[in-house]
Amino acid sequence: MNQTKSLVLVDASSYLYRAFYAMPPLTNSQGLPTGAVYGVVNMVRKLLAEYDPQHIALVFDAKGRTFRDYLYAGYKAHRPRMPDDLGVQIAPLHAIIHAMGLPLLLVDGVEADDVIGTLTCQATALGMHVHIYTGDKDLAQLVNERVTLINTMTNSVLDPQGVIDKFGIPPERIVDYLALVGDSSDNIPGVPKVGPTTAVKWLKQYGSLDAIIEQADTITGKIGENLRASLAQFPVSRALLTVKCDVPLDVKPLDLQRGAPDLHALRELYKQLEFKAWLSQIPVQSAVSGAAQTTRIAQVEVEIRERATTVPVCQLIVAPAQLEEWMARLEQAELVCFDLKTTSLDYMQARIAGIALAVSAPADGVTTAYIPLAHDYESAPQQLDRAGVLERLRPLLEDPRRAKLGHDLKFATHVFANHGIRLAGAHFDTMLESYLLDSTATRHDLDSLALKYLDGRAHTLEAIAGKGVRALSFNQIAIEPASLHAAEQVALILRLHETLWPQVRATGNLQWLFVHMEMPLVPVLARIERNGVSVDAHMLQGQSAELTARMDELEQQAHALAGQPFNLGSPLQI
Repeated sequence: MNQTKSLVLVDASSYLYRAFYAMPPLTNSQGLPTGAVYGVVNMVRKLLAEYDPQHIALVFDAKGRTFRDYLYAGYKAHRPRMPDDLGVQIAPLHAIIHAMGLPLLLVDGVEADDVIGTLTCQATALGMHVHIYTGDKDLAQLVNERVTLINTMTNSVLDPQGVIDKFGIPPERIVDYLALVGDSSDNIPGVPKVGPTTAVKWLKQYGSLDAIIEQADTITGKIGENLRASLAQFPVSRALLTVKCDVPLDVKPLDLQRGAPDLHALRELYKQLEFKAWLSQIPVQSAVSGAAQTTRIAQVEVEIRERATTVPVCQLIVAPAQLEEWMARLEQAELVCFDLKTTSLDYMQARIAGIALAVSAPADGVTTAYIPLAHDYESAPQQLDRAGVLERLRPLLEDPRRAKLGHDLKFATHVFANHGIRLAGAHFDTMLESYLLDSTATRHDLDSLALKYLDGRAHTLEAIAGKGVRALSFNQIAIEPASLHAAEQVALILRLHETLWPQVRATGNLQWLFVHMEMPLVPVLARIERNGVSVDAHMLQGQSAELTARMDELEQQAHALAGQPFNLGSPLQI
């Protein structure tokens, strides 16, 4: 997408209803419904990640009547009032959109379609390309060489040829087509017994609805009678179906600039709605900085010192000579245990902040080591160069003959790959050992496994990083408490392996499954996640268009059998 000459318009009301009926009935711990908010925001996040648009707006229907309600009393009259569980989600959704820095439009007296139509015409007049995100077929009338419709629910993209493939007629005939078949979703009547097949046939034969009207007397049979009986309704139907492109607006396309997100507001909203995964992705630098961060680090240092006697002895590696001493120890070890501390939990973005090490048979009292590599809080001490340390470790890490042990080695594989290292020799993974022994367990994290198998609660990361919106990422934690936590974690991995592996090995079938299936799949799954899969996009688009057309036909048949339109996606209405 050419960011400087493109405008993205989201038919947000359309997605709001679709998300409400498509998503499970999610709520937060206070019982507030959140499913529709999550569905719409998830779609917007994907849109931003994929296209990173500069000019964008989310357009909602405003409250109150529109000109179409005055034009035709039956317009949308069959629709039930907005469900209460949906109504309470509108305010938090609007708040999130504003906090994301995205323009939001509501215009009284018209529908979102008309605002979108007006902005589309203005933008194309400026030479811009317009991408309309919607599930509404009415907006297909706007499609041209500069305007495309994108439906994220069906993964379909409609350009002019796409409209022809889906409906059988070009965009400029969409209003004529809908006037003939009717629009059950808006309670706009069509010609009785005229479905998509007949409408397309007539439009291809006569060219337009006006031409069909002129030749109405020549169309025989009952269907001809129905057409002639419907002639009086066509002017109203056309007016209802035609998207207005001249709505007076306070903004122009180039005014719809994407702004910087308000991270504090987003944190509070995600916290309130309990969108924990998104909350964890908000950069913590803006949450804790300066004097507040220094105070927090001092607090966690006190906390970690109070429990220092329970933490295994750890050598902090901050000098080249110390690194070489441990390299010699690793070269002699039968099994190398490691645990990566990273700047993020997003495996495609995470960078290594530090590496914790342990060996299966240490030669002296030092059982673990921690190499800080990218702790970047204020007044952080000098650390070894990360690129140099990883290059020194590369031969060991990439040697398939050197057995390694870790917890969630697929994540480690990704993070090493972010630094250009291809991990090999991954023989044991305590997360997979736990899964094989108890596949129905809901938690296989280190803290839970320590409590379950080692009869002791591990000191969680929260003890030194804090929790919630003020939590520090690992690279922001002071090196001393970070090293003590890392030492405990890597020692837990080693102890868990010594506990779990004999149980796996005691059952021959589980051992075979672990050695020949689970561990070999780790690098395979990592490659799949990293590289994606190759698909024939053109074929899938064609198949999607065929299925969509067929679904539309079946929906019309279902409405005819029921004697009224209804939402096939609503179990309640069905």
